Amino acid sequence: MDYVHSELGGQPSLPTAVKILVAGGFGVGKTTMVGAVSESKPLQTEEILTERGVGVDNTSGVEAKSTTTVAMDFGRITINDELVLYLFGTPGQDRFWFVWDELSLGALGAVVLADTRRLADCFPSIDYFERRRLPFLVAVNCFDNARRYGLEEVRTALDLDPDVPVVLCDARKRQSSKEVLIELLQHVMKGHGLTRPPQPVSH
Repeated sequence: MDYVHSELGGQPSLPTAVKILVAGGFGVGKTTMVGAVSESKPLQTEEILTERGVGVDNTSGVEAKSTTTVAMDFGRITINDELVLYLFGTPGQDRFWFVWDELSLGALGAVVLADTRRLADCFPSIDYFERRRLPFLVAVNCFDNARRYGLEEVRTALDLDPDVPVVLCDARKRQSSKEVLIELLQHVMKGHGLTRPPQPVSH
């Protein structure tokens, strides 16, 4: 990943536009997060669930879900005057994972959304990013009817490395989702020895 240098003492900083993935299991809230945080109308590739998915897609815990992402979600958010994030939501089912390799090209980092009712659904995403050494964090999406777990309980259940951030969020809310992205950027910068955390604009 190439980084630009600021005019203040030659300190390295993030590029002016970066690519972020939003991943996780089926029905965890990826499309919701991208749509909530995007400052423009997001591109969505959702299709109606059909009988062809019966026995293939695991809908336990999300029985009310009637659509699924078949390619990607796309949105963008301006963090400050110098930094724009391009968000790519990945499809959640195994049968669409061939898209992941294309989506991950050039990505700076990833958000792995988690649902405490279906924590095991996170493992494929975590494994994917660990194997590719792509920085990521886990954001626990606080569904209204889900049991609340402590962040360290989630870390232990997912067997995460100590340096992987685990945060709470409400993917329906713009500010909450934006804070997750800021946390990811700070995690990436720390991993690369960068010293200028992004300062968000207020809108």
